[in-house]
Amino acid sequence: MGTAATLALPAQARPAKARLVADTPMAAPPWATMQRQLLDANAAACEAFYAAYVDRRDHLKVFERWGANDGPDDAAEATNDWFLLHALGGSDRIRTLAGRFWEGHLRQFTAARTTHVPIARQGMYYREFPVQMDWQHNAEGLTSFNVMGLSTPRDARLLARTKRYADFYTGHDPQARNYDPRLRMMRSLLNGSRGPMLRQATPLDWAGDPFDPRPFHMEHGEQTYQQTLDHYAEYGDVIGDNPLNLQATTLGLNAYALGGGEAYRHWALDYLAAWAERAARNGGLLPSFVRPDGTVGEDWWKGVYGWGFSPVVPMTGMREDRNRVPRSITAFMGGVVMSGDLGFIDLWRRQTERINEAARLVDGVRSAPSMYGAQGWYGWKPGRYRTNGFEIWYMSQKAQDLEIAGDDAWISFLQGGNADYPEQALAADLKRVADRVATRAKDDTTPENRLADWPIDINPASVRSLVQLMTGGLHIARPPWSKSSPPQGGVPLHCRLRYFDPVARRAGIPPDVAALVHRLADSETEVTLVNLGPQARTLTVQGGAYAEHRIDAVTMNGQSMAIGGRDFTLRLEPGCGIRLVLAMTRFANRPALAFPWDR
Repeated sequence: MGTAATLALPAQARPAKARLVADTPMAAPPWATMQRQLLDANAAACEAFYAAYVDRRDHLKVFERWGANDGPDDAAEATNDWFLLHALGGSDRIRTLAGRFWEGHLRQFTAARTTHVPIARQGMYYREFPVQMDWQHNAEGLTSFNVMGLSTPRDARLLARTKRYADFYTGHDPQARNYDPRLRMMRSLLNGSRGPMLRQATPLDWAGDPFDPRPFHMEHGEQTYQQTLDHYAEYGDVIGDNPLNLQATTLGLNAYALGGGEAYRHWALDYLAAWAERAARNGGLLPSFVRPDGTVGEDWWKGVYGWGFSPVVPMTGMREDRNRVPRSITAFMGGVVMSGDLGFIDLWRRQTERINEAARLVDGVRSAPSMYGAQGWYGWKPGRYRTNGFEIWYMSQKAQDLEIAGDDAWISFLQGGNADYPEQALAADLKRVADRVATRAKDDTTPENRLADWPIDINPASVRSLVQLMTGGLHIARPPWSKSSPPQGGVPLHCRLRYFDPVARRAGIPPDVAALVHRLADSETEVTLVNLGPQARTLTVQGGAYAEHRIDAVTMNGQSMAIGGRDFTLRLEPGCGIRLVLAMTRFANRPALAFPWDR
């Protein structure tokens, strides 16, 4: 893998359209009925949530603060998955509300100011972007933004905003010198629309202005403001590059896919390639600290959120391991989409192998490390190191990676077992919606004692089963390898199939239609499409979220038809369904968010 290779993927010619008709009656499968129910339940619950937590100005009704614990990035997450819900086939109303909220929260936190934290005294947002924060939190705040283009790829304001955000990191914005193009590195862990922090960070920079935390729910359990400061006592070393900064490349992916030009793709791939080269020179391990001069030395494991980052928890006096390097795999997954080069994933497989080679017996149990510091490996956990194994398998589709992916009910279903999984997964999401509606109904907080992170766990949007079953895709808002891991933010949609309604001219599956991906393989996909309604429906099926997968042929009713393009169109007669086998070449096309009829 190298820069030249990753930039060489040719553009794909406009595909020929195939017209297929499914006219075989199919009794409504339980999963199909439940899928439509879940889309409807989400819509009603999200609208009620909006009425409860968003005011007439489209501002979030919370106590506004700056900080990594409860700041603007948390406010931006209040409507996570609403744009994604629409792109799957949810109501237009959901997209409208999500769009209103995004604009409203931008106005809200541009106006919000600190009194003590220097960088945010003129506004927590500047030019519609956080003034200066790390990319664990920047990425979380962009969770909605990074999937807007799935539904509105022709929005000129979205393109302009995406290019502006990306240029804070490409080196082309004179006001935000976050990136050093000569050294191919970000200059600081803390960065944003007002540029990088090039001094030692203080706890105040991270924790925000003084306040009394006792009236609020505090995610980490702090009882005093001093404890909120002490949480960040060891967060000072921010100068230099950190792999979390790679999350910024998703802005490059979207800017390119929206039509912003080759420069964004080139920058993102070159920055990713620079980190891949650093890993290769570091024995196959992605370093967590690049010195200000661009070098990686014996202290490669240092850095806030790095391999050796285990700060003291002020409430307990104990150290807690906070290695966030694994989050950066999502940037390398985006690199595959942009380049077609699976070498970006091979890097993570090699790193996993290196870590497992360091395994040893701990209390008689074979255990693998999760951390590395001055004394070597530590953070031992029983069994093999599997962090990111799920994503490695999903991207590679190699049998050898199934073991490292671990036990997973969805994988079992895709491998031909666990036949009840679709109904079980949909039932779990239906219950999740109902549970969050009940939580909202019982919530007695007010804007005066409600921080920005409070509504996140009440937001009812539940799309995990829809993403998996409809699209054969990943929903990693919470990493699949650990139920207790922090939420993963800002991840673009990675999926095998997407659907469009060519009659309504919108993204998402048409009314009355349901889809179930039964099998994923490197070069094949099996999917059932069914029309539950009394009138014929037409849908367009696309390969990948960004049309990155080429659909070579479709087999239906034992007959194969060549496609050779990004998508095909199918007519489903009333009450009819069909199981299709799609021959596909993954990552064959340059990513594009344009709707099929606009390409």
